Amino acid sequence: MSCILHIETSTDACSVAVSEDGACIYHDEDLTGPNHAERLGTFVDEAMSFTDSHGIPFDAVAVSSGPGSYTGLRIGVSMAKGICYGQGLRLIAIPTLELLTVPVLLGHELEDNALLCPMLDARRMEVYAAIYDRALHPVRGIQADIVDADTYRPWLDDHPVYFFGNGAAKCMTTISHPNAHLIEGIRPLARNMFPLAEKRVALEQYEDVAYFTPYYLKDFVAKMPKSLL
Repeated sequence: MSCILHIETSTDACSVAVSEDGACIYHDEDLTGPNHAERLGTFVDEAMSFTDSHGIPFDAVAVSSGPGSYTGLRIGVSMAKGICYGQGLRLIAIPTLELLTVPVLLGHELEDNALLCPMLDARRMEVYAAIYDRALHPVRGIQADIVDADTYRPWLDDHPVYFFGNGAAKCMTTISHPNAHLIEGIRPLARNMFPLAEKRVALEQYEDVAYFTPYYLKDFVAKMPKSLL
């Protein structure tokens, strides 16, 4: 096991956590943002003071890798890289949509064949979403979706699908399918990153600190057909 500093800044929320041996031992968060530039440095300093006072050395830094806010991700990744460079730590990237599934999997009763659809809000009826099974295997990769009644029908016709994240609520009346379920109040937070980060440590899935860049929402827009913009 290892001690990991977790940084999450992909949405309006700003949060930092520390995990050791597969458990969260410290966390702090500001849900009133976006206040990343103001709050992140303080949160990181306090987290590092906590570990120093307990004599716990960090082994790695985990950071949310997007999709998400350009400004938020840039601030979070810059902070994570700076710590990795300064302390010789390894960098772990956690996809934001995958992170959103953690509190759903840990805190809700789901059918065996249930699918999870985390969503990040975009303009109008657009969201950035992926679909996972309960083992977090991607059933459909991350895409920019313009949501209508048929967008998720191929999966809804055969499975209960749980929609959550800050883009989900606005879509539910449009989706309007008996297998569609909304879970409210799900945010990407640093204190939920440790199960995904520990898995990557076990698999030795680390990023190149020099060349790593997050997956910004604008990257999705650039790849969308002009007819959809």
